[in-house]
Amino acid sequence: MSEHKLRKIVEHNNRLKEQLELPRIPVSQASESLISFVTSTKDYLLPSVWGPPPHDPFASQTSGGCGCSVM
Repeated sequence: MSEHKLRKIVEHNNRLKEQLELPRIPVSQASESLISFVTSTKDYLLPSVWGPPPHDPFASQTSGGCGCSVM
């Protein structure tokens, strides 16, 4: 086997060993965590669930019309 192939195999083996040592959690625990986050974090892109977004003081104020400008 060539040196290059052997080195690549050893590197790949080391990466696999590192992945094996990563902490793992059960899927049920991950699901509970995800559900908890989704139900407690307001997403104003879903107004039917969370209502209209609060007033944004940094949004541009338009006084009628579409607020478009032509350059």
